[in-house]
Amino acid sequence: MAGEISGTSAIRFWGRRSAFALILLRYYVLLVPTIGLYRFWLTTARRRFYWGHTDIGGDTLEYTGGAGQLLVGFLMALVVFVPVYGLFFYLSTQSASVAIIGYGAAAVLLWFLFGYARYRARDFRLSRTLWRGIRFDQAGSAWVYALRRFLWSILTLVTLGLAYPFMAADLWTYRYANSWYGDRKFGFTGSWKHLALPFYLAWAAMAAIVVWAIVIAEQTGLLENPLEGDPAGYFNFLLPLLAGFTVVTFYRAAEISRMFSAVRLGDATLTLRFSGLRLFWQYVLFAIALVAAYIVLALGGFVVLTILASEAFAGYGVDFDLLLRAMQSSTITLLAIIFGYLLLFGAFTYVHELFLGYGFWHLLANSASIAGLDTLLDVRARAEDKALAGEGLADALNVGGY
Repeated sequence: MAGEISGTSAIRFWGRRSAFALILLRYYVLLVPTIGLYRFWLTTARRRFYWGHTDIGGDTLEYTGGAGQLLVGFLMALVVFVPVYGLFFYLSTQSASVAIIGYGAAAVLLWFLFGYARYRARDFRLSRTLWRGIRFDQAGSAWVYALRRFLWSILTLVTLGLAYPFMAADLWTYRYANSWYGDRKFGFTGSWKHLALPFYLAWAAMAAIVVWAIVIAEQTGLLENPLEGDPAGYFNFLLPLLAGFTVVTFYRAAEISRMFSAVRLGDATLTLRFSGLRLFWQYVLFAIALVAAYIVLALGGFVVLTILASEAFAGYGVDFDLLLRAMQSSTITLLAIIFGYLLLFGAFTYVHELFLGYGFWHLLANSASIAGLDTLLDVRARAEDKALAGEGLADALNVGGY
């Protein structure tokens, strides 16, 4: 187990990816017959794996949330979304101008609710997380947080992103100024100055990359006629895309390191050295694994197709007339569309969780250390916030974390 070195305690995550892969596979198989409702049990199992394989100073985290709580919260959120779905149907019957205005207003509302949902989900996760038998908690108002996030996002949009460091610092401060561990309150010493240098360097780099892409578009003729130009010309954008992705990835690592290192819990201080290069390679592994998964699915689909339309593959060639007639069967086509979609979407989410979700948690935990854990020995527990019924809108909007 992790031990204390010179007053600093390591955070360690020792869960094996292979064991996690088997857990995910078991739950993903059950998603199809339950029409996706088993995802609440999947989420619970996933969190218990992450929490249960992470220790701080030798003491393991514990997740006490249940799948039933998540399901109840989701059902309650549906009550809110039924009128929204009705509004969407109504707008689809109106004129183009009315529909555009209506969909725009709905998008603004959903963007506001995203902030509420994220804060509410964080509240639920913290209230169901224990360390040394003492529960965490998130106070504050989800509505206030959503409003702050919404107004900051407008300012950030108007300033073409230049206000982002101020937005990030304000939201981090609000979250941690209202976070608790037992009766001990968190604090946050960060400010926009922590992000200014890496962010504005990244902003300048992205601006240069956009100009680079525009020049390529002009040279290949795709700027004037994007639909009529040579499709091969789009390969010229691969380098700008790779450069932009690299800049964003390394900035994200810098923000995570600097902001988490500004978190305090009484006299205990967190230090995080998050590697941008290692994060970049997690994305590379994810891309390779996703391509491999889709190749396997394509081969499997070809085998199934040869069985269902065996006459079309008789001999040394393919009789496309017989194949087309077989595919025109309503039953075969419907099953192919349904299962094809489920398999493609399931493969993406499975690989995403196995490589990006797992990889991010592994990097985050094993890049962190805490000084002054002995100052938390006298923390007293507080009662569980049982008023929280799941994550509500976070599940409905699919913006929950881990």
